Amino acid sequence: MNPQWTALAANAGRTLDAAQHERLHRYLDLLLAANETMNLTRITDRAAAELHHISDSLTLLPFLPAGELRLADVGSGGGVPGIPLAIARPDAYVVLIESTKKKAAFLRKAIAELGLTNVSVTDQRAEEAARTGKRASFDIVVARAVATLDFLAEYCLPLVKIGGKMLAMKGPKVAEELPAAREAIRILGGGEPVIHPVELDGTDRHVIVEIPKRTKTSDKFPRPPSEQKGRSLRAS
Repeated sequence: MNPQWTALAANAGRTLDAAQHERLHRYLDLLLAANETMNLTRITDRAAAELHHISDSLTLLPFLPAGELRLADVGSGGGVPGIPLAIARPDAYVVLIESTKKKAAFLRKAIAELGLTNVSVTDQRAEEAARTGKRASFDIVVARAVATLDFLAEYCLPLVKIGGKMLAMKGPKVAEELPAAREAIRILGGGEPVIHPVELDGTDRHVIVEIPKRTKTSDKFPRPPSEQKGRSLRAS
């Protein structure tokens, strides 16, 4: 039993039982083993992975509403934070959105080996997923280390239902991204971002940017990648 994982869950009013701890450890076994043959994570030290993958993911728990919910993890990569959240919140249905086919295949294998019935994988870009029935269907959309906040909002907010929110895991320099992001967020139907500082071990500092979904996102968004070309959304 990892005491930090237990404490992080307790901060959100949750309890992790022995089986959940075992699943979290087993997930890291699968991730680190697969990483030997494909690029899933830069973190290969086991203790560092427990901190930066599992503990980091669990810092999102206080921002998830109670009860059944639908959550999407955009640009899931090796499954962080989506898989740890699915283990910690079995009452949540989690969709991992990962366009790289090899990574998506790993995610499906990991889900099967972990016996997770509340997780599925979509091997599409977020822009593509937002043109399907997944649009405006999630209570929560999370993302870690995907893009600057202005583009990340365009990937995530179309997937969020009104009254839901996106949670972006960012570094402490996110304040530098906010000026460009605020206009994009407004255009996409989001409310004012709230930045929540997170500190895990006294040295690892990051923030969670919480953005509520206030109004419907125009059908014009998200733009196709060919139209984005590094251009953040601006009012016309």
